[in-house]
Amino acid sequence: MSREFSKIKESLASWGEIRQLLRGGEQGQLVPVVIPKDRRGFAWMALVFLALYCAGMAALTDLTIIAALAALVFLGLALLTMWRKAIIEIEEGTTGVRSRWGAITSTLPPGRHYLWLPWDRVDAVVDTSTEIPYSAPIVACPTAENVPLKSIEFFLKFRIVDPVAFVRTIGAGNFDLVLSSAVQDAIRQRSRRVHTERAYDLRGSDVGDMQDALNRQLGRYGVRITGANIPDVQLPDQYQQHLSTREKVAKEMSAYEREWELTRKRRIDTLLMEIERSKKTRDARVVEVKAAHNTARKDVARMLEEQETEAQRVTWEIEARGRAELTAAENEAKALRRLAESYRDNRAVLQYELARKRLDVGAKLAENAPQPLVVRTQQGQSDSALSTLLLAQLLPRISGTGSGHVNGHTPSS
Repeated sequence: MSREFSKIKESLASWGEIRQLLRGGEQGQLVPVVIPKDRRGFAWMALVFLALYCAGMAALTDLTIIAALAALVFLGLALLTMWRKAIIEIEEGTTGVRSRWGAITSTLPPGRHYLWLPWDRVDAVVDTSTEIPYSAPIVACPTAENVPLKSIEFFLKFRIVDPVAFVRTIGAGNFDLVLSSAVQDAIRQRSRRVHTERAYDLRGSDVGDMQDALNRQLGRYGVRITGANIPDVQLPDQYQQHLSTREKVAKEMSAYEREWELTRKRRIDTLLMEIERSKKTRDARVVEVKAAHNTARKDVARMLEEQETEAQRVTWEIEARGRAELTAAENEAKALRRLAESYRDNRAVLQYELARKRLDVGAKLAENAPQPLVVRTQQGQSDSALSTLLLAQLLPRISGTGSGHVNGHTPSS
């Protein structure tokens, strides 16, 4: 682990060295800002004076053509030199800070620019695209129990987002002091909140709050922290020995736990095998019981079927006997009904014969019976009691005669 802070500085260099300094640094130090040397100078003024001198010679001497050509050549060389010295090329990923008479006026984006006036110049070229790494190992950071840690290494990345504010406000050299002081303060505050036994937890822990705090402190300088972490923490030697003993005990405990886990797994496997064997035995017995149950069910079913067959046979016999008895009873009833009809027919015949005999007897009796005598009275008069009495006395007397007249009336039947 590195034991030194990263160093940030600014360098003075020519335009050809700017790229190397911004990308590779100088002597192991970070160089985010390079002050370019002004290469324009006043060499073109001498060429202008020579052109004026040649022009004067062409006007005052006989060497008119040669002096005029020389004047034109010197004037062209002066313009070419002036044009060549006015070209400024800003590399991609960097920003130039332009000033006039010492006052910063604007920034120059990447590309080719022309500074024709001699009082316009580029004060600095600032790397505004690269995330610059910065390492800060802090020594003797006390923990919550006031135990000084051997060292805590803090690593961050920052980027210059406002080159004018960075150059005008602080500069690279002063920024190195401010950044190292801010990082040390943030690391010591973090270590004060950590117990010594949990110091190793700082490795790779979340340092978002520290990054936000650093951004609040360094934001006014045009710098933004893009990432931070704690890659390594070292405890004091005595405490490391104590931790080594604890780790040894922990390893032995872990080994014992692994051994006990293996023993437990072995016993569990044995019990599982016994359980599986018992399950197989139980399954075999269940199969036997099911087979016996199925056999018993078959026997019971067969017995029930036989009983049902026997019951059906008895039912059929009873039904057959009942139907036979019913048929016999119906036949007997039919016979009795026919006999009754015969009796009825015979009775009718007998009644007919009796009626015919009665008629015969009646006819014979009628032949021998006395003829009735009707006594007619006058028309419109009803029978009197005296006439009836007389008629009753006369009837026995005249019963033997065939016909006669009584009181002047003829009898009729």
